Amino acid sequence: MAYEVRFCSNCATELQWIVATEDSGEVQRLRCQSCGFTHWGNPTPVLAAVVEGDDGRVLLARNALWQEGVFGLITGFMEAGESPEAGICREVLEETGLRVKALRLLCCSEFLRMNQVLIAYHVRVEGRPEDVRLSPELLEYRWQTAEESLCWPAGTGYALAEWIKQKGFEPRFGAFRPGQNPEPDPAKWPVRRWAEDTRFMVAPALD
Repeated sequence: MAYEVRFCSNCATELQWIVATEDSGEVQRLRCQSCGFTHWGNPTPVLAAVVEGDDGRVLLARNALWQEGVFGLITGFMEAGESPEAGICREVLEETGLRVKALRLLCCSEFLRMNQVLIAYHVRVEGRPEDVRLSPELLEYRWQTAEESLCWPAGTGYALAEWIKQKGFEPRFGAFRPGQNPEPDPAKWPVRRWAEDTRFMVAPALD
């Protein structure tokens, strides 16, 4: 369910769409005429984990709100006062009962439809595959090899694809839900390295 911000969080006055001058020029945003508060609507940071066990398989889970047969990565919101690294360790423990023993940043991407920024980590966890204890938010789980895994062309699907590629396999994509385009967005996959990105050029030599 999507919620819409309508009132000032400082004085409770109803917000209005007002144009004001900012660093980038004149911008229309929801603002409070009473106290001057601005609702910036900044993206929410969401953490995601490609959870790998000691046998090299990845853990995918099905959210209680998803249809049968749909599995994804372990995700959650970053909380105030914690680093992304601490947040993803907390989320993995809360959602699966497994403790992270090593982690590395995998990729960052935008999820415009939900106004979120996805920060994805590749984590290694302690314990056996059968030690998983799902939170009430998750209904079931499965462990899959990189070869068996099918990526989805949105959000965290690209993080899974990056992990699979780093494992030495070519990622395969498929629709996350019926009716969805199964092909990845060419602007997001494959990831272009600097040498392949025409926006970059060799810097001029300085005397």
